[in-house]
Amino acid sequence: MLANEPPLKTLRFLLGASECDRIVRLKAMEERPQSPTGEPLIRTIAMPADANPSGDIFGGWLMAQMDLTAGNAAARRARGRCVTAAVDGMVFHHPVFVGHEVSLYADLVRTGRTSLTIRVEAWRRSPIEIAMQKVTEATFTFVAMDENRIPRLVPQEGNYERGVDSRRNRRAAHRA
Repeated sequence: MLANEPPLKTLRFLLGASECDRIVRLKAMEERPQSPTGEPLIRTIAMPADANPSGDIFGGWLMAQMDLTAGNAAARRARGRCVTAAVDGMVFHHPVFVGHEVSLYADLVRTGRTSLTIRVEAWRRSPIEIAMQKVTEATFTFVAMDENRIPRLVPQEGNYERGVDSRRNRRAAHRA
């Protein structure tokens, strides 16, 4: 902490423990450089139609891109139609501006009997920079559906070596 910043105890009292912890986590994220792992499932350019009058991209547009990414990953893993059941922990870290390249990455967190939990991160890159910056992240829950739109079992086995599962395997190998 810097000399002119209030002590952590004061912040916890004034803001509450959960908000103070959130600020500490955000500050920690600013201090260590990060980069995405794996290949993006979707890559797109933020256009003027997706922005407010100030040039900031609408959060709803970004959330829709994340939902498409998670839906793509869920449908691949479930080998069929899936629907969004929930979105948890949506956090916007930085704004996205018109002209920025937005890359979206998905990671399969959990597979249930009929559901899949997928973590999605969105990263931006300006047209003139090489470095990427994480702009938002969220956890999506999908339910696999049959042709009658009734929940069905997610296949537990199968040949699924590309995409979401392989990203988790690469991380585990990297940590070992």
